[in-house]
This record gives sequence, C-alpha cells and structure tokens, in this order.
Amino acid sequence: MNEILTTGEMGQADAAAIAAGTSGPTLMERAGRAVADVVARRRQVGSRVLIMCGPGNNGGDGFVAARVLAMRGYAVRVHLLGALNGLRGDAAAAAASWDGDTRDLADAAPAEADIVVDAIFGAGLSRDVDGVAADVIARVAASGVPVVAVDVPSGVDGDSGQVRGIAAPAVETVTFFRLKPGHLLYPGRALCGRVRVADIGIADDVPARIGVRTWRNEPALFRGVFGPPAETGHKYGRGHALVLSGGIEGGGAARLAARAALRAGAGLVTVAAPADVLPAHAAALDAVMVRRCDGPADWQALLADRRRNAVVAGPAAGVGASTREAVAAALAAGAHCVLDADALTSFADDPTALRDLVAHRAGGARQGVVLTPHDGEFGKLVRALPDYSDSSSKLDRARSAAAALGAVVVLKGPDTVIAGPGGTAAINANGTPWLATAGSGDVLAGLVGALLAQSVPAFEAACAAVWLHGEAGTAVGPGLIAEDLPGAIPGVLKALFGA
Repeated sequence: MNEILTTGEMGQADAAAIAAGTSGPTLMERAGRAVADVVARRRQVGSRVLIMCGPGNNGGDGFVAARVLAMRGYAVRVHLLGALNGLRGDAAAAAASWDGDTRDLADAAPAEADIVVDAIFGAGLSRDVDGVAADVIARVAASGVPVVAVDVPSGVDGDSGQVRGIAAPAVETVTFFRLKPGHLLYPGRALCGRVRVADIGIADDVPARIGVRTWRNEPALFRGVFGPPAETGHKYGRGHALVLSGGIEGGGAARLAARAALRAGAGLVTVAAPADVLPAHAAALDAVMVRRCDGPADWQALLADRRRNAVVAGPAAGVGASTREAVAAALAAGAHCVLDADALTSFADDPTALRDLVAHRAGGARQGVVLTPHDGEFGKLVRALPDYSDSSSKLDRARSAAAALGAVVVLKGPDTVIAGPGGTAAINANGTPWLATAGSGDVLAGLVGALLAQSVPAFEAACAAVWLHGEAGTAVGPGLIAEDLPGAIPGVLKALFGA
C-alpha cells in the first residue's frame, strides 16, 4: 500500500478500474463522497461550505461533494471556473446531479465561509495558475479559512511538488487510491496539510500491473532483507565496516560514522586514520577499532582483508587526489562503498571518472555503491555528467543521477529521495527538522555502511538507513546533536524487529 503513483500512472489506474468494470461516474462518486466525509469531520451540520470547482474531473469531484454535503444539511455554495456547458464527460454528469446554484468562480467569497473545498485543479496541472483562478486562490490564502483540497491544493504539481504560480495551503488533502509524489516532495508537502488516501475501488494489484516503481519509504520496503542477526551467527557474519578518516580537524566525522555503523549492526568497525589522528580516535572510541593509514599502501593493505567488506568514505576525509585514490582503491577491491561529502566533492571536476570507477568495480553489481549528497554536493557532481537530465522534480533528478552514475543516490533533505540505477525510487516521509545539524549526514553514511556490511542490497540498505535516521531523530527530538543519534538506534531497531 506504500506505492506512489505519478499523475500519468494514476490515469492508468483509473483506466484499469474502468476496464475491470467500475465506471468513471462511480469512481467520481466515491471520490466526492470521500471529500464530503472529511468536511463533515471538520465542521458541524449547518456550516457554510464554499466549493470551488474547476473544468475537469477535479471539479466533478467537487460537484459530488456539494450534493452530498447539501443532502446532509450543510449550507453549500458552488463556484465554477468556466461555464457549465463547457464541462465534459463524468464532470458534466456530476455537475448535472447538483441541483443548487452554480456561480462564477470570480465571485467566490472565502471569508464568508466556514470551510473551503478546493477542487479547481488536480495533481496533473501542467501550467502556471493565472487569471481568475490565481486571484481567487490568493483570496482563499489570505482569508485564513480552513481549506480541504481535492487531490492536491490547486497550483501544486502532483509529480514534482512544485508550485505553479500560486497555491493556497490546505489543512487536509484528500487524494485517491495512492499518494502522488507532490504529497511528499516540498514545497507541496508543506501545503497539503494532513493527507488522507481514499479507497475508491481500484484493485490493490494495479500498481504492480502498470509497473509503478516509486514507493513511500517505510519498513515494508526493506524488512524482507534486513532483520535481527541469526541466533547462531557471529560478528564476522555481520560484516566489517571500514571508515576512512581525514585529518585531526575533522576526525569527529569519522567517529560519528563509525559509531553509527556499529550501532546499526555491523559486526566490526575500523577507523583508518593518519598516524597523527590515531591518539584522538583511540581515546574516544572503545568497541570501534583504529588502524594506521598514512597513504595508499596502508589503505591497500587494509582493503586486502576481504572481511572488511564495506567502506565509508567521505566524512571530513579531505577533498582532493588522495580521497579520489582511496575511493578508486575501495571500488577496485570489491568492497561495498558509501560515498559521502568529500568523497563526492573530490570528483566534482570529473564525475565521469567516478561513473567509470563504479561501472568497472570489482564484483560488478553485486557490490553496492551508495552516494549520499545534499543538494549542494549533488549539483556539483551531476552538472558535467553527459547522461544526466535536470528537472524541477527532485525525484526525477535523483533518478537521472542514479542512472547516469550507475549507483544508488540518496539525495538528502527534508524530503530525502532514494533512487536506484534501474529506476526504482523511494521518498522518505519520517524526517524531522531536528536532523538539520552538523554531523547528521556522517551518521547517515555510517548507517548505510552498516547495512551494506550485513549484505543488505544497496537500494534497500539506503532506504533502511534513511528511515532509521529519521526515526532516531524523532526519538531524540529537541536539542538533538549528531552524537545523540547512534545511541538512539538500538531503540529504533528494537521497535522495528519487535524485540
């Protein structure tokens, strides 16, 4: 049930339901009734309801809601963008079932209503809102009257979450069958309020049949490949994560990643560090091992032990040739790799070199590679990739970068997107603003490394790590600093595993 449908895929889902015997008017009736139910939960009978309808099926849902609410005793006014005789198909039939007045949208007075239903434009809006619709939406936003949006707030692009011109924030949004990307991607996510997904009678197997490849990031995505250790297992069976440390100034980043990796289940964790940094690491770390790494020869020697099967490179590692060489050696050695921060910036001038290293890594696709950039690092890395296509959609950007680089890309932010090179993607929904603090990303890199060390496939490892990170951030809450996050992971895992 956690599939996310693009607007085009939602059209296919509607068509599949109709082909299976559910008529278009029936789907619209169910959608409109779901909207009416939400309004009824928020306002008592007799309340003044302003319903703003557009010229398409979204407006048709609004007309159904108007009829149902009027029958229940609400004082309903309907205002339409365009003329009644301009409606077509199911929307025209829905409008014909409404026996009250239908007024011009330009005359809508949201300040005189107790609640507004926004059914002007749906998730498939393909142009900026202007003219009368823009004027009325601005009045709605200024009125402060609570808004229930149908599918998405009018003006929000359902595929990207971007605002096309203008949009009024809703207190609740009613969408149908499954979420759309714009419900989870900002700024749309902030404008939708509480999102309710209404069942309108489309079969649950439809997403699989039409090839949906986007999901809301939840444990259902990774529970089948990530669980508690076996009763007869041992630490070597849980993998060994190797964290590359930079100089003394940024050594804390490597320690954060290492502690997170150990907390998330890696059987062993080693920090590889220059000699002058070893005392600081040794003084601060107990269960995490430290090993001297003063250059390529030492790094190669550490990688030669194949039990060190996952590498975390990037947190304060330093930007430059030495980090590039360390990444190249790890990929050539056949280790699973998490590349973050400085490891990504080190390839900003030649991202095709990173692409080629990933493509020719030892072990091929069996060896997972996960990149964890924030927006700034992402922009520097992808701008020169020949196969990358920019987009206003964060989901599309992450997908394009994953395909161009041949690796899983975790495009971080309040709406983190995880994309695999084959087109699978997930949008995270459990983040918290308390995670916006120094070192938080280093912890995330360590979590990914831990799961890769435990042989969780790269896409699922990235999804699980992002979800664990969000849950840990919520568990700590106000006052969170990055050092708190590893200690919160055991409680999150306990709840996840039902231990």
